[in-house]
Amino acid sequence: MLSRRAAWALAAVVAVVLLGYVVWPNLATFRLGLDGALLADLFGRPRAAGARGLVNSVAVSLGTVAGGAAVGTALAWALWRYDLPLRRTLGAVAALPLALPPLVGVLAFLFLYGESGMLPRGLQAAFGLDAVPFAFGGVGAVLAVHVYVFYVYFYLFVGAALADLDGSLLDASADLGAGPWTTFRRVVLPLLRPALVGAALLVFMLSMASFTAPLLFAEGEPFLTTQIYQYKTNGALDRAAAVSVVLTAICLLFLVGAERGGKAVGGAAKGVGRRPAPLRSPWARALAGALVGLFLVVVLLPVATVVLLSFVAEGTWTTQVLPDTFTLANYAALATEADVFAPIVNSLWMAGLATAANVVFGVATALVVVKGRVPGRGVLRALSLLPFAIPGTVIALGLVVAFDEPTALAGGAVLVGTVWLLPLAYFVRHIPLVVRSAQAALEGFDDRLGEASADLGAGPWTTFRRVVLPAIGPGVIAGALLTFVTALGEFVASIMLYVYANRPIAVEVFSQLRVYEFGQAAAYSVLLMVLVGAAVVLSRALGGAGRVG
Repeated sequence: MLSRRAAWALAAVVAVVLLGYVVWPNLATFRLGLDGALLADLFGRPRAAGARGLVNSVAVSLGTVAGGAAVGTALAWALWRYDLPLRRTLGAVAALPLALPPLVGVLAFLFLYGESGMLPRGLQAAFGLDAVPFAFGGVGAVLAVHVYVFYVYFYLFVGAALADLDGSLLDASADLGAGPWTTFRRVVLPLLRPALVGAALLVFMLSMASFTAPLLFAEGEPFLTTQIYQYKTNGALDRAAAVSVVLTAICLLFLVGAERGGKAVGGAAKGVGRRPAPLRSPWARALAGALVGLFLVVVLLPVATVVLLSFVAEGTWTTQVLPDTFTLANYAALATEADVFAPIVNSLWMAGLATAANVVFGVATALVVVKGRVPGRGVLRALSLLPFAIPGTVIALGLVVAFDEPTALAGGAVLVGTVWLLPLAYFVRHIPLVVRSAQAALEGFDDRLGEASADLGAGPWTTFRRVVLPAIGPGVIAGALLTFVTALGEFVASIMLYVYANRPIAVEVFSQLRVYEFGQAAAYSVLLMVLVGAAVVLSRALGGAGRVG
């Protein structure tokens, strides 16, 4: 399907992009940060800032794995094993945190559980207390937000493994006299181990790279990602680079583990279907209903809180438990006020530009890796996955270090301080999304279709456009839409690289929050959620059209 000359040409272009925009900036960061004296100063003493940040980051990540595994595994198992009340609704809502832009999810927790949030104020008023009974902040708050966001990965991984599980194994275990707990521990859990390991490694890596929750909730406690941001903001690029070296090394180790764990998923199960067992005991049905209701409230309440506050008139929600003055002005401002509308335009054009580049590059990379037959394809595939393992703070810092002076990769210009560095960061961060989706689509493509097209006289470009592209289109579209919506809500790279002329929605939400403009910040957040939902619907519609064609 791909001629040798075309394969070599594409491989050369892909290699230049990966080496120039992924490898080189991070090598520049490592070169700046690999200073023995600096690393010893930051991490050599137990109370040193770097050492404390490392301990907090690792401790929260381990706690996130434990909490996320407990919630996600229990939920996936309960939905697979039992006919729960509101089962369909529960399955749909369970994945909702994955669709929330990171800043929106953290913002929801702040409005709901923060020191001035609705729940603490409500408890204070209900019990006549002089102060709020709890303050949602510190390391514990970061852990709670992470569990809320990242349990979804355990739910999805374990749910996929259970879908392939041979249901007759449970019957055989019961026939041999094993109880439900023994069956789960001795039969089901070993079959779920690959999925659990893959999810645990992925969640640990994502938690280590998390930036938004530590920034807003840590209350002065250092985390590696926030230290990188603070050092960069204060101009201490060498210290930021030293912290980046440690954080990146940890995440790269876990990327290797996640890849190996992911390969083991989907073991030797027959996949015999099993109907969920009904809950016959009234007490069991009542308890299940209560737990399902509690879960739905916990998951949906933060989202509902953001929607509610988007209608609050600015300056009216001060000491009240709940807002009492509502308006449509926050939404009207999104379309009528130039300063309010500008971040929306900025996010759309930067996310659109980055996504278009990701699609072109992702398809080219997938063609080389899957159909190219050139040496070094494995290296190119590994390099295309690097941005997934490297935290956004580190990617942003690497671009600052690499493009703070004129370079051929920037057309001889300095990109730092311009509007172009941020869309470049969006492109680099999301390379793996389109590459993986296009690669998966191409692996299922039958080469005989391309050969038949060539036998009928079609040239390489016509074959690609009329045969290959329609076949892989749904996969590419899915990756492109995921890239677009992720870039729309991107906060980590945005807060480190934006300039006022291209400030995106996420940065504007953060700015509004700092000046207590809660209504406008919530309206922006709802807009992000709507855009994410619209992109998902569009992805499904276009994917369906692609399959028909």
